[in-house]
Amino acid sequence: MDLPDLSPHADTLAAVVLGASLATVSGVIANQFESFFRRRERERSAALLFGEIFSTLRVILEGASAIRSVGPRYGPVTRRMLHAARREIDIYERNREAHVDLREAELRSDTHNLALRISLPLDGLLDSFLPDSEVDDDDRDRTFAFMMDNVELIPALVARLGKISRHNFENYDFISRLGDPNG
Repeated sequence: MDLPDLSPHADTLAAVVLGASLATVSGVIANQFESFFRRRERERSAALLFGEIFSTLRVILEGASAIRSVGPRYGPVTRRMLHAARREIDIYERNREAHVDLREAELRSDTHNLALRISLPLDGLLDSFLPDSEVDDDDRDRTFAFMMDNVELIPALVARLGKISRHNFENYDFISRLGDPNG
């Protein structure tokens, strides 16, 4: 069997093979970079979302705590604020699948754990306002205090989320600026 003589076209063939090889390698590298940046962007988005939810939740619950000292402890304004806090928890629960975008397992665990430690007493408080509930204000106070103890953990969690999202969540802390005319 005779092989065809490729000597006049050998340079062209080598250039085509080299070009195809380089295109394949650069395509693989480009896909890896794109995947890395897409994964990083999803992580930043998840951290931003959870940071906003927990920052807002903290503001609402600290506001509810402050309102309790003004009028009836569990009057209509306090109840509305507790319902607003529940809506924030609902947003968290609807977007919980974004946890997989957070690469740090401990952060995923801490985020979900804190959400549970706030939502369970919050649900208990909201249930205590139902007509058939026999819970008194002293029981509500203990439940509220437990919930607020957990709310104190939010700033540390939000700071961790802020590092990932490259966002400063301090602008959510308007309660500390209420007395500041420049705030």
